Amino acid sequence: MRLIPFVAAAVAAVAVLTGGIASAAGAERGPRVSPQFDGTVYTTAYLGETVYVGGSFGNAIVGGRSVARSRLAAFDARTGALLNWAPNADDTVRALATDGHAVYVAGDFSRISGAKRDSLAKLDATSGAVDAFSHAIAGSPVTLAVQGSRLYVGGRFTQIDSSRRANLAAFDTATGALDARWTPTTDDAVESIAAGKGRVYLGGSFHKTGNVSNSLRLTAVDPVTGALDKGFQPRPEAVVHSVAVGADGTVYAGMGGQGGRAAAYAPDGRQRWLRVFDGDVQAVAALGDVAYVGGHFDRACKTARNGSQGVCTDGSLSRVKLAAVDGSGRLLDWAPQANGIVGVRTLTAAEPLRQVVAGGEFTMVAGASWKRLAVFG
Repeated sequence: MRLIPFVAAAVAAVAVLTGGIASAAGAERGPRVSPQFDGTVYTTAYLGETVYVGGSFGNAIVGGRSVARSRLAAFDARTGALLNWAPNADDTVRALATDGHAVYVAGDFSRISGAKRDSLAKLDATSGAVDAFSHAIAGSPVTLAVQGSRLYVGGRFTQIDSSRRANLAAFDTATGALDARWTPTTDDAVESIAAGKGRVYLGGSFHKTGNVSNSLRLTAVDPVTGALDKGFQPRPEAVVHSVAVGADGTVYAGMGGQGGRAAAYAPDGRQRWLRVFDGDVQAVAALGDVAYVGGHFDRACKTARNGSQGVCTDGSLSRVKLAAVDGSGRLLDWAPQANGIVGVRTLTAAEPLRQVVAGGEFTMVAGASWKRLAVFG
């Protein structure tokens, strides 16, 4: 992909802010230069040094100018320059995943770049061309993950083509075929999928996985057979909106409930730490041993206790929409302070680049105009 000429010039003319990621000593608060967007960013995904963006926007904003990007866009992770990758979706994009030379897309759309695609599509990572990969989905896919030769899909749906599927499905990334063997089920929506360390982790509002009672909200299944892994059953008390897996196998969850919660779990399901906020944690990402947390909270509670409407009862610290927690569960000084009611909807980390990208409905970060996407690193 090449840079769009006037966009590249606009980026070169902007002074790059010193972006920061969290550490035990804290970090600078300003995001790095990146495109902004005129509508909600629901999802981002890295592939090498490219960041792909999906949402409900119609334009990217660079150097004060609007550039048409209908719900899909891409930019250079190092320079922040908008790329000329510009497939267009006719409705909201809610999930992205990358693999090799492909970008997988899920959402509410029925067409991508004029081609009929029912909520799920595969795009060329360089040209944006729509692949032949096509399936009929009875329902709404909202989360994607790729591991090995499989694309995993979760959401709220009942059927793929002519095959019954209860909120979960997998596809062969080489052939595009629906995986007939991987058929786990849940009794309610799957909001997040994360694949890593020989498991596929599921988060959502369900109470049963594989029809097993009390296997609720956060579970793990086998990546090949789909069988429930009974060695990981933490049973969190609230809906799980987001799941991430750290390089060491730690599982991170962002949750709702009374206020909101972020938690870390060992591979055997034991809780390593819990942080409580005064609003839902809608996104979580791991970079090293630091968990990045995003949502519509304004305060981080000093203890695990809170009361009506999530109000912290033992004191709190200002963490507006974004926070970071170290491996021992200690709240770090990193506090970029975003804004908005909904705030942050997605966080994605790239270990090789030491970056974290946040997307959502915010329009300010660190006291400056920063519309719906911010890169820290």
